[in-house]
This record gives sequence, C-alpha cells and structure tokens, in this order.
Amino acid sequence: MFTPQGPTLRELTVQALSSTERGYDLLAPKFDLTPFRTPDSVLDGVADTLGVLGPFRAGLDICCGTGAGLDVLREVCVERVTGVDFSAGMLATARSSVLPKELAAGAGSDGDRTGGPVVDFVRADARALPFGAAFDVAVSFGAFGHFLPSERPALFTRVREVLRPGGAFVFPVLAPPCVGSGLYWTLWGFDAVMRARNAVWRPPFVMYYRTFRLADVVDELTRTGFEVDLVALDGLGRLPDGSPRGRVVVARRP
Repeated sequence: MFTPQGPTLRELTVQALSSTERGYDLLAPKFDLTPFRTPDSVLDGVADTLGVLGPFRAGLDICCGTGAGLDVLREVCVERVTGVDFSAGMLATARSSVLPKELAAGAGSDGDRTGGPVVDFVRADARALPFGAAFDVAVSFGAFGHFLPSERPALFTRVREVLRPGGAFVFPVLAPPCVGSGLYWTLWGFDAVMRARNAVWRPPFVMYYRTFRLADVVDELTRTGFEVDLVALDGLGRLPDGSPRGRVVVARRP
C-alpha cells in the first residue's frame, strides 16, 4: 500500500507518462515508500541462500534501484560490491543510502576497507553491462518486468559474460497469484493498461508483471549456458497445494 509520505497520484501519473528511465528518476526519492520495493522477507530469503553459497569476492546488483540488494551483497562479499542502474535518480538515492552505512563500517583513507567491501556505482543499461568477467555473484530484485521476453536471452547472456567461471546469478521469483484472485486481476489489469499506454504514447514505459514465468526463465537460462537450481523461499510459506510461495533461482556459470 502507498503511505501518505509516498508519491502522490499526480506524481505517479507523471512518472507513468514518462520513459522508463525518466520515470524512475522522478520516483527515486520516494521509491522505498511504495509497494514496488522488494519486501524485506524476500531480501532476507535471498540473503540466507547467498550465505550458504558464499562468501564471494565481488558482487554485482543488476538494476540496483535504491540499493536494497546492495545491503544483501555487502553481507556476503569481501572485496567489492557494484550497483548498476540506468536511472541516475535511483543511483543517487542508492548512494545516499548505502554509502553512509559503508563509511560507518570503517574505511582507510587510501580506500582500503576494514569493515566490509568497497561499494561503487555504475550507470549503465543492464543489456550492455560494461564489465568483463569480474564478478563471483550477480543478483537482481524486482527488475525483470522492465525487459520484454524477447530481450531476456541477450540479457542473460550478458550476465553470464560478467561472471567468473563458477559464478552465480541469483534472484527471487514469486509464485503467480491464484487465477481469479484479487491480486491476479490487479496484475492483469496493470499489464493491460501498460500495453494500451505503450500502444498510443511515446516514449514507452516498459513494466509488466505477468511476463516472467519461472518455467520459461529456467529454460532460457539453461539455453544460455547456466546450470540452474531452485531453492524454496521458506519464509514466505506455502500455497494450498504445498508448493512454495517463492523460490530463489541459482544459475551458475560452469
């Protein structure tokens, strides 16, 4: 739910009529006060999975937004954590949030760390990550709706290329809502409105909630060359049929 301190209806309307990049520039200062921020329960579940897999030398948060995922990586990476996003506004908010925590952990004047990894930020499109094979783990939270299904194979290929051999691409996927439920119709309606908006208004704002199906994603990751495992997000509970309400995808580069 939106809080009184969150964005107004007018601000949300202006955002929705902007490009994806400009929209997030505008939303950035209040993003963490919206339902769009990844819930702490999901972040904690991914952190638990990474704690078992790690520690790692260097981590990358793809589409880092305001930096919630960077806090997860800082707990499991020992050398460097990098946040990448194409929104200058989101990166500015992340810097103001994450860097004070980093400084509080202690840093030498020469940049050496005594209390955690160095944190840096790069403005770039996730489809053209400006890195070589420099990372041991990459994460992403809540960003895949900004990529059309046709774009995902190239995105996954680029992520694989920035991971060192044995590196892992880790992200959560929540179970779809039950057909006919209130949430089901809310997401269906949102996607329908966005498709109609993008058909008649330029520049487009790409954000769809119902295009990231787990089975399709696992197949695409496998065809890209990843070895994929799924870990239940037990903290989110189970559906009536016993299946988990969420899973962590762990895609390893061989």
